[in-house]
Amino acid sequence: MERNWLITSSACRLKLVSDESPPANERIARHASGVTLFQEVRMTALNPPAAPAGTANAECLLCKAPLEYLVRDTLMECAVCRRQEMSKTRCVNGHYVCNACHSKGAEVILSLCLEQQSKNPVVVLEKLMSAPFCHMHGPEHHVLVGAALLTAYANSGGATHLREALLEMLNRGGQVPGGVCGFWGACGAGISAGMLVSVVTGATPLAGAAFGLANQMTSRALAAIGEIGGPRCCKRDSYLSIREAVAFVREKLGVRMELDETVCGHSAHNNQCIGRRCPFFKGRHPAQ
Repeated sequence: MERNWLITSSACRLKLVSDESPPANERIARHASGVTLFQEVRMTALNPPAAPAGTANAECLLCKAPLEYLVRDTLMECAVCRRQEMSKTRCVNGHYVCNACHSKGAEVILSLCLEQQSKNPVVVLEKLMSAPFCHMHGPEHHVLVGAALLTAYANSGGATHLREALLEMLNRGGQVPGGVCGFWGACGAGISAGMLVSVVTGATPLAGAAFGLANQMTSRALAAIGEIGGPRCCKRDSYLSIREAVAFVREKLGVRMELDETVCGHSAHNNQCIGRRCPFFKGRHPAQ
């Protein structure tokens, strides 16, 4: 009997499963030497850390089952719009929801941001994350981080045409798919912070200083995210990216956005919350 390996996201443990364990029966990987190491690796929260409230939370938008992440792209059909596309993410019951459907309703980002007067990007971010289109995790955060930063940047005196900048952020951030934090090694929240600098400096692939600044911003955000480690949390990574961006923009662009101590109010909804290892975990801020 051939063997398959499964990685659980809770403790990154390798577990041997048989070919009879569907759908782990597809050969998808070989070592560079040509020796087969495994047929399919599934990174899934079969035994995730308990949420602080002690209960599991819904992950699949349709059946609420846990999500699983495949190592290679597989042709999937969105259970909502029936669009077929390649993806690595589905729930353990086989449901796939495309990025567009997952972020459906995100068009309100523009109007919500234009209504905000705060110079604090976390205040703007929380307003956006409270909207119905935003879930605990998802590719919508790849737009929200940059949009919140753009709004606070403009409110702090940063030179930009906010409406046009937000539209550009919606377009760019919307192209970054879910799961890139693990699959690309570049979290979309961190990339979104880099997009902020790219948009406000007018960076292009042929730019000089602006090109460098945009990439430096992304690298700082990703370094902060990588230092904490996983499992992924779109809220934590958004907060980290914003924290790095506020300092970077002040240092490099001379625009001073506001930023108070950030305390997460979402941990009870995250099945993979890392608790006190997260700098924003409420348990580390007893006075809050």
